[in-house]
Amino acid sequence: MSNSALNKTSSTKNNSQNDVIDLGKLLGMLIDSRWLIISVTTIFAVLGIAYALLATPIYKADALLQVEQKSSGMSSLVGDMGDMFSGDSSAATEIEIIKSRMILGKTVDKLNLTTQVQANNLPVIGKGLARLRGQKLIVEVSRFELPAYADSTAFTLVIDNNEAGSYSLYDSEERKVLSGIAGELAEQNDYRLFVLRIDAATGAEFSLSKRSKLDAIQWLQKGLSVSERGKKTGILSLSFSGEDKQQIEKIINNVSQNYFLQNVQRNSAEAEKSLQFLQEHLPNIKVKLTSAEDILNSFRQENDSIDLGLEAQSTLKVMVELESQLNEITFKESEVSQRFTKDHPAYIALLDKRNTLLGKKDEINTQIKKLPKTQREVLRMTRDVEVNQQIYIQLLNKVQELSVLKAGTVGNVRILDIAQSYSKPIKPKKPLIVVLATLLGGMLAVAFVLLREAFHKGVENPDEIEALGLPVYASIPKSDWQMGLDNKLKKSKHKKNVPLHDTLLAEANPADLSIEALRGLRTSLHFAMMEAKNNVVMISGPSPSIGKSFISVNFGAVLAKTGQKVLVVDADMRKGYMQRYFGLQWENGLSELLSGKLQTKDVLKNAGIENLDVITRGQVPPNPSELLMHPRFAEFVEWASSEYDLVLIDTPPVLAVTDPSIVGALAGTTLMVGRFGQNTVKEIEVAKHRFEMAGIEVKGFILNAVEKKASGTYGYYNYSYQ
Repeated sequence: MSNSALNKTSSTKNNSQNDVIDLGKLLGMLIDSRWLIISVTTIFAVLGIAYALLATPIYKADALLQVEQKSSGMSSLVGDMGDMFSGDSSAATEIEIIKSRMILGKTVDKLNLTTQVQANNLPVIGKGLARLRGQKLIVEVSRFELPAYADSTAFTLVIDNNEAGSYSLYDSEERKVLSGIAGELAEQNDYRLFVLRIDAATGAEFSLSKRSKLDAIQWLQKGLSVSERGKKTGILSLSFSGEDKQQIEKIINNVSQNYFLQNVQRNSAEAEKSLQFLQEHLPNIKVKLTSAEDILNSFRQENDSIDLGLEAQSTLKVMVELESQLNEITFKESEVSQRFTKDHPAYIALLDKRNTLLGKKDEINTQIKKLPKTQREVLRMTRDVEVNQQIYIQLLNKVQELSVLKAGTVGNVRILDIAQSYSKPIKPKKPLIVVLATLLGGMLAVAFVLLREAFHKGVENPDEIEALGLPVYASIPKSDWQMGLDNKLKKSKHKKNVPLHDTLLAEANPADLSIEALRGLRTSLHFAMMEAKNNVVMISGPSPSIGKSFISVNFGAVLAKTGQKVLVVDADMRKGYMQRYFGLQWENGLSELLSGKLQTKDVLKNAGIENLDVITRGQVPPNPSELLMHPRFAEFVEWASSEYDLVLIDTPPVLAVTDPSIVGALAGTTLMVGRFGQNTVKEIEVAKHRFEMAGIEVKGFILNAVEKKASGTYGYYNYSYQ
């Protein structure tokens, strides 16, 4: 198989491996971050409990109404035709009437909902704390009027004496507006305030504000819930939620009462309108009747009381019936015109019936013309008298009926249940809030861990480093003991002449796993230096704060205890701090040697360990790279190589400065240090390339501060042998 085919097969495997979700690793990530997840979840649970305890309870009050089938006062006049096309108001219509400004505006005026009173507590938690402590902060205001020239609608009411019920009112600029006593109207400079009751401690402050009637109505509309129970049952349920049980009960009861009263007034108004219509026509009909009777009597007297024949009497009876029907249609048309347009089928049917009757009337009039003149005149006059008389009697009957109907109007709305508040608050639902807050905290913590891991590119597996062609000589576990030494050193006021067992891990705890790993590095380094040009080892890395100095000094101490003569040099003349591990001073170090101020013997310092010498960085020079390029440094390296069994040179990071490239050219072996979870593969690759550009071969890699993780697969150091 060709190399290209092998590469394709390898890349395909790698891609398939990357696409597979490692559930074991995901579980390991969560286990590694268990304390973070537990902490965040606990914080959210505590916040949920605090909110559940401090949140103001919201209560609910509801009432029940019945809307019965509507019977109109004009139905007796309109008859079957009106009943056929009349329809009851739907539940949706009644709901909109209840939530109209006409109904709710009366409630706003009655309960003075344009005035808002609220205790001045701490933000967010103040109201809850006051409730838990049992503090009563109640002020009831039934009337609050402002002058037109008032600059603000926000005021502060201060309780001067709770026993006497006295108070003072201040405007937004803290100017005193008026003073008063509960139960009495306070009036001053066109300001009027009537406080019904005060139940608060002396000195308590309340915010008193005024809002427009429209705003108060909109607030009611937003909070008021009206719905029909069942389908076409006519049973309406009214509910309202709020903090004050008494107030929400008053609101529901007042809205129900206002709706009930307007319904009664509406039904009574229909009867009143019909009665008014009839009473307006009665005088005219009476005048016509009297006039017709007078004309008939006069004609009979002039013609000696002419009587009608049988044919004329029969015709008269038919004429009177036609006139009666036409008159009834006129009444019906008056009612129908208020409900429908002329294009409505009911209106059209009514007009057709009238046209038919008028046609019959014309036919009878034609027959009457065939009678003798005297008979025709008597017939016409008698007809007018009887028709007007019948109309007058009919109107009198209807007036009496409508008067009785108006007096007995009760409306078609009935209040079944008056408003009643629930004994327990409807919210907050405390158990649910605590559970949801806890779940939310857990989910956010897990999401943060997974997101952090997704963006985390630090090397955690030696295989990733070896894939770059760098053999990993050692993986140094993170030492809790060393962290304790660092904290102890930071807290120490005197950082000089500190005992080694308080600074150097190899002396403080020789059995630490980190020191054991350095002993393993000693063996690996022995084989790496077999073909080296000298016994000088440079220790560098891609970035700062990765533990180069820690490895250099402790590795030097480990080698010195085997009997080898070791020299450790701090070549980081910018920020080197190797001296702190030995309790030495940084003065008189490498920079003084390379600048020619001191000789080699003057900069050598005893580390306090047999066979181990140290050279500190010295005074920070303005040109560290130029000093390293001076022939004195090459001479020093040659001298150190001949005088010691091993020379360890600690350098600054290669990606930051060029110093390691200069030192590496003189060193026989170069080792690179990287920190677990901090240095990325790209950083290590660029650092390796930087050394290769300078002609320096990196022999191996040291992975420092390796942590024991459940999500990791490289953890041979998890076990210790004692």
